[in-house]
Amino acid sequence: MPEIDLVYLWVDGNDPQWRAKRDATIGKPTDSEDNCRARFVDNDELKYSLRSIDRYAPWIRRIFIVTDGQKPAWLNTDNPRVQIVDHTQIMPPECLPCFNSAVIEHHLHLIPGLAERFIYANDDMLLYRPAMPETFFAADGFPIARMRRLHCRKLFVFFKEKVMRHRLNTYAKTIDYAARLVEKMFGHYYGCRTHHNIDAYLRSNYALTRQLFDPQIAPTLPHHLRSQNDVQRNIYTFTALATRCAHLQYVDAHTSLNFRIDHIHLHHEGYLNELLRKYQPTFLCLNDTQFGNDGDREAVRRFLEEEYPEKSQFER
Repeated sequence: MPEIDLVYLWVDGNDPQWRAKRDATIGKPTDSEDNCRARFVDNDELKYSLRSIDRYAPWIRRIFIVTDGQKPAWLNTDNPRVQIVDHTQIMPPECLPCFNSAVIEHHLHLIPGLAERFIYANDDMLLYRPAMPETFFAADGFPIARMRRLHCRKLFVFFKEKVMRHRLNTYAKTIDYAARLVEKMFGHYYGCRTHHNIDAYLRSNYALTRQLFDPQIAPTLPHHLRSQNDVQRNIYTFTALATRCAHLQYVDAHTSLNFRIDHIHLHHEGYLNELLRKYQPTFLCLNDTQFGNDGDREAVRRFLEEEYPEKSQFER
């Protein structure tokens, strides 16, 4: 079995010292998409995500948690399979302090000891069913690139921006920018985006992509906060596809269930359970946004404790 590692990004936005550093650098959270409380608040999702990994993917070799001078209080750091990676270990001084996941993601291949094959997750991404190495990597060793098809994407972007004069949100804009950079280099525009869940990469291809697009990526690195001019990590998947180092697999919303927490009806908390039982997805993402509130987060926490009640080996 090939060695496969797992990388997480994690932040505890409840930490007063961290908040003070954030406020001094980018200001206090607002209701905006790019600097809202949901970007940084910790609802213990990482703990439950690790429980899902322990239950459904025990074959993972090592787990790297990339943080900014923080460590979950519940984490068992004596477990040799889990390691904290500080931003300063993989990012140059001009990036720091960093509150922009797009910037952090450009440095994942620099994690010391990271396996050639690795999977990457945000802390709100979980497994809901058993997953095997072949869930993420094909028989030839190349990653499976799970993408959400965006029909006529190029035309949609043109019509919205040039005809309707509407502003794309930051996430959509940065994905389109990455697709256009790959198109310029390789001649193909990928009108799709990753399924916003656990994705697979080759470290060598990640490093090659960073090298190929270094002039375009470099202006992103000093952006402490998300920007529409960022180069988004979809560029790594698009490049792997363009160089035939990945296998494209289109998925729908039910294969990889992404659920915005503000859509969990508090008067009907069984709604999420009903969706999961109906579609039986392998992947689950409980995506927090500027529209969520603490009541939504508490509903999510109750659901996670009910769904993943047993401690993992990664907890104290």
